[in-house]
Amino acid sequence: MTTSRTPSVLFVCVHNAGRSQMAAGFLREIAGDRIEVRSAGSLPADRINPVAVEAMREVGIDIAAGQPQVLTTEAVQASDVVITMGCGDACPFFPGKRYEDWVLDDPAGQGIDAVRPIRDDIRARVEHLVAGLL
Repeated sequence: MTTSRTPSVLFVCVHNAGRSQMAAGFLREIAGDRIEVRSAGSLPADRINPVAVEAMREVGIDIAAGQPQVLTTEAVQASDVVITMGCGDACPFFPGKRYEDWVLDDPAGQGIDAVRPIRDDIRARVEHLVAGLL
């Protein structure tokens, strides 16, 4: 059975300023409008990590306009796949959702040389995710 419904993915990390923003940027770039993308944080920061913005700009993806969002129950309920990145017990759990926990270093407070491998790891994981969803 095929469905025309667009799958949706929610990326969650604590501050919604680095890892989840980079993952959302890659997913938008790779999947276009074939997958709905959300990202949020359990304790959102005031702005996106400028080093994450710089790392993404190096690969041609602009996430500078993003704004950290607070994680809501509604966002989780509206998503097919919830990918957590170190938010632990702060992430609400709903039966029937597909959950993945990506263990990634937090780019907060790190320089560009430390953030590049995190970015590249996120890209590989997003590519694998897209291949499984589409």
